[in-house]
Amino acid sequence: MGQHSEKFLQYLGRVKRYAGHTVVAYSGDLGQFEGFLADVYGLDGCHQASTVMVRSWFAELSRQGVAHSTFNRKLSALRSFYRYLHNNGVIAENPMLRVSSVKKQRRLPVFVEEDRLMEFFEKHAFENTFQDLRDLFMLELFYATGIRLSELINLRHQDIDGESMQMTVTGKGNKQRIVPLLRGTVVLYGTYCREKLRLFGTRPDQVVFVTDKGMKLYPVFVYRKIRRYLGMVTTRTKKSPHVLRHSFATHMLNRGADLNAIKELLGHASLSATQVYTHTSIEKMKQVYKQAHPKA
Repeated sequence: MGQHSEKFLQYLGRVKRYAGHTVVAYSGDLGQFEGFLADVYGLDGCHQASTVMVRSWFAELSRQGVAHSTFNRKLSALRSFYRYLHNNGVIAENPMLRVSSVKKQRRLPVFVEEDRLMEFFEKHAFENTFQDLRDLFMLELFYATGIRLSELINLRHQDIDGESMQMTVTGKGNKQRIVPLLRGTVVLYGTYCREKLRLFGTRPDQVVFVTDKGMKLYPVFVYRKIRRYLGMVTTRTKKSPHVLRHSFATHMLNRGADLNAIKELLGHASLSATQVYTHTSIEKMKQVYKQAHPKA
């Protein structure tokens, strides 16, 4: 990878504070583009590319049948990169100014029905062991607050205020938001903390969730746990922490929560990201309408 690409990726991580997986994805996109430029045009860096060359790469990706979401991520990577080069005087003209994105079809979020989740929390027999308390508290936080996987993994004890029943969540771009907690969640947190303290000790700056050996959780560990528990309540193919986040937002909206409030709770930058849940609620209303209306 060229020096301009390397400096750009460092800029994203250290200055713009992009998430690690985003930087990795952009690195792969730029590396792939540089390989294309070398093979087809004999160039040794992205900074030498023209608009025609950029368009030819995206034409090749389209021919290969690359998914719209992947296509637009690569487009976003190149847009950010060339904006960076132009702002820093490396290139005189930005080749991305005349490259358009592809409109992708927005998929409805996958969620678990409310009655099934309620039945699971009420009837599943969790023991008072550290492992079961951790798993239950993890499930509770995902569903009761709608936090993301990365937010849960990096949550620290000092972020949870049991007295005021609220939690400080650090989201994308290190933006923080305050999320209210249910009384039952706070009580469960206290029980979990006592067991964690007995086994591993606890400091305010320590992460809340740890493995069976007291180490910080990692994504695959959480995915396995969530997949196992969601497998008990749904036959849907997708079973991930984000399904619980979608379930939180959908159930809140179905019960009359304000869309702007849900936006703040989820940590969305704009309302457009939250509005996808209104489509889910409309489908719910259509179903009720068809079942209840005399002429349906």
